[in-house]
Amino acid sequence: METTAMGKVLVTAKIENLRDLYNAKQGALTDEQVRRAEVDDALADTGAMMLSLPKRLIEQLGLDRQRTRRVRTSAGVVDTGMYEAVRLTIGGRDCTTDVIEVPDECPVLIGQIPLEAMDYVVDPVNRRLTGNPEHGGDYIIDLF
Repeated sequence: METTAMGKVLVTAKIENLRDLYNAKQGALTDEQVRRAEVDDALADTGAMMLSLPKRLIEQLGLDRQRTRRVRTSAGVVDTGMYEAVRLTIGGRDCTTDVIEVPDECPVLIGQIPLEAMDYVVDPVNRRLTGNPEHGGDYIIDLF
């Protein structure tokens, strides 16, 4: 599920077009027609908020742009595209999350919101993702 490189937590992530998944469930597409990508070097980044994908992956997944948002980056504040939701799966846990576009030279960034939705925390000492220790490592969603 994960590896480390230069102090970073890298994970394998499956990203699927949510609209395609719905259409497959309705019988309009076969499972093989669902657009998906598997990335083995996605960066689990608690400094990021959302799921950020390079433009090339957004195009591969066939995602529709929903709006433009201002985002703060290491290069300053810029406008970027926000795209329709995808299903993100890491280590058998999944969530639905919107996508923010980043340049093609950037890695896939798994931010704090999808990490929390999948009940993962970044273990900085061991440089890995782990199930939330407050839940004994189990996949539990707090409703309160």
